[in-house]
Amino acid sequence: MARPAPETRRRRRRMVATQLAARALRDRRALAAMAWVPREWFVPPALAADAYDDAPLPIGDGQTISQPYVVALMTACVAPRRRDRVLEIGTGSGYQTAVLARLAGMVFTVERLPDLLVEAEDRFRRLGLTNIRTRLGDGAEGWVEYAPFDGILVTAAVPQVPAPLTEQLALGGRLVVPIGDLAAQELVILRRTAGGVEERRAGGVRFVPLISRLAFSELPRR
Repeated sequence: MARPAPETRRRRRRMVATQLAARALRDRRALAAMAWVPREWFVPPALAADAYDDAPLPIGDGQTISQPYVVALMTACVAPRRRDRVLEIGTGSGYQTAVLARLAGMVFTVERLPDLLVEAEDRFRRLGLTNIRTRLGDGAEGWVEYAPFDGILVTAAVPQVPAPLTEQLALGGRLVVPIGDLAAQELVILRRTAGGVEERRAGGVRFVPLISRLAFSELPRR
């Protein structure tokens, strides 16, 4: 991994302190991962100066890199442990993937847009992250060959949880997903128990839609 400039490291530490810890995010492992991953690597070069702003940014193909707080919150909600197998739906720029890879044993990530996936794979190589497996395809179908997963994180909005994802969640595992319509969603955390599936909610969010026959069938018209 290339050594980041001192000013970049300072901006990253400031982001963790002012945007995450100051908002009562207390998961130390998630905060440490956010402090390690160079967010500026995961945005278009023209937006590198804005990489640590408290906002989502466009990454091309109509997709975005999520606001740092949302990335940290979703990471804390899925709570990956060192030996866990985590499935991510929607690789995007690969930023959330890289954060998860610092915490989990193995991350499996699915993206439907080939150009984004190629760019993300290059970033993983540059960072030396060897515990990531990638796949081009329909994320709503999950990745049954490697199921069950200790955690599943969906980085795109769905109207309801796709059935294959719930089926691929291990006992005790958590599924974190934004559920709602195209305008706004609520972050939902599902946990599989011996008695069924427990649910809790973590507030309002806004994501691009998951395009799939099991989610939103087409992109919204502009």
